[in-house]
Amino acid sequence: MNSRFSMLQKRDATPESRQEQAPIQHRPVVIPTTRKPAPPKPEVGPAKPTKVLDARMRIHRMLIEEINLVALERLPRDEMRRQVHDFVSEKARGERLAVNVAELDALVDDIVDEMVGLGPLEPLLKDPTINDILINGHRSCFVERHGKLEQVHIPFKDEAHLIRIINKIVAAVGRRVDESQPMVDARMLDGSRFNAAIRPVGVDGPLVSIRKFSKNKLGLHKLVEFGAVTQNMAEVLAAAVHARKTTIISGGTGTGKTTMLNALSAFIPEDERLITIEDAAELQLQQPHVARMETRPANIEGHGELKQRDLVKNALRMRPDRVILGECRGEEAFDMLQAMNTGHEGSMATIHANTPRDAISRLEQMLGMTGMPMT
Repeated sequence: MNSRFSMLQKRDATPESRQEQAPIQHRPVVIPTTRKPAPPKPEVGPAKPTKVLDARMRIHRMLIEEINLVALERLPRDEMRRQVHDFVSEKARGERLAVNVAELDALVDDIVDEMVGLGPLEPLLKDPTINDILINGHRSCFVERHGKLEQVHIPFKDEAHLIRIINKIVAAVGRRVDESQPMVDARMLDGSRFNAAIRPVGVDGPLVSIRKFSKNKLGLHKLVEFGAVTQNMAEVLAAAVHARKTTIISGGTGTGKTTMLNALSAFIPEDERLITIEDAAELQLQQPHVARMETRPANIEGHGELKQRDLVKNALRMRPDRVILGECRGEEAFDMLQAMNTGHEGSMATIHANTPRDAISRLEQMLGMTGMPMT
């Protein structure tokens, strides 16, 4: 029997010598569990007093009313901060806010972030130790550091404040989110992946997920150093990509599918034309000739939607050597497989599946979405 199943050997089924049965005594049932006790909640930063938050919003409104923001935003950030600092100092005295120098500087930073940045999200976006930002309503925020989730304080004044920041993010990339279209998937200006769902989809308030853009491009040699792949595996994968073998990378959420695709792309010859297709552009291919395409949702009238399948079909008319599909998850699987079998060998894609066998099953399911017979 395979050693993998050695712990599943049947126990000796030989009956013991029969003895007179004692009366059954009912005892409480204890269910064994391997669950570890919950770790103590991480310390969260102290919440800012409502008075300070209200004052910050009032001072921000005064700034909008009394200062030429267009001219102010054209200034270098340091000069803009100096002028905002002078303005806030004067207004803070008028508001009789009991703040020290450090608190005043923090208030100025908050207002500058609110004006030209993303408000309370800015410190989290600038923190290099944070990989993911997860917001469950304006009162609850978690971040992922080094693979572990921890709760942090984030000073949104109310739900409207959080929605204003969401709208600022999606408007910058030509997307929208409202009651008629309460979910949005977008790419932030720094390349981070952004997803939001507002009411009525978000039952307890807006839900936000941000996967931060990694500025460090991990090569295959780094993945070997980290133990993600062995040296032999890396050599086989590199040779397969260079030899134009069609490659599908499978894995669960957050397992590094995109990281692996980026690393393998380094072994594509530089004289090839690559076309990438994604819902939110995040691939960092390492070739000079890359044409990137991104899907688009329907407009407010319900027109103008561009799906991945539309882009795959169009990509085949753009003289690609390889088509790179950021994530295959629907009807576009049919067109992608057609491309892989009609002169575009070496094309690559990622797919959500836990094992290679599951990946094949998922592809079959996606082909079924097109209505194509599977026999």
